[in-house]
Amino acid sequence: MNTVEAVTPVEMLVVRFEDLARHAQDDVTWLHYLLEGITKKFEMKSQSLSFNLFYPVDVRLASYLLSMTPEETTLGSTVDELTDIADLIGTSYRHVNRTLKRFVEQGLIERDRRSIAIIDRAGLIAVAGESIYE
Repeated sequence: MNTVEAVTPVEMLVVRFEDLARHAQDDVTWLHYLLEGITKKFEMKSQSLSFNLFYPVDVRLASYLLSMTPEETTLGSTVDELTDIADLIGTSYRHVNRTLKRFVEQGLIERDRRSIAIIDRAGLIAVAGESIYE
């Protein structure tokens, strides 16, 4: 359903579903751990929906750009990625494009067909205020 992309180095542990079903299906500790994870996801989704309702698109987009570039200054921006961004921040692809154009005009970012480069991080932080996706 979703594509996940790491913006920092990560380490992963992969466990096959069949192995989990065979060895942990009745393990109360494991099931409790899964329930905590699901609960946290519901809470994050609720916070995200609230964020999308209470903040304008420029704040949400600036926040997204800052959260996705913690150390780097460049983010890929293909059409599919912009559509994903629009879905995540609760707006249309066209609105994201208009807002990015405004950010370029304000000197906050540079943009070409393949990427978005942050050139004024402090300016984006000012747009986002304290509303930064975590």
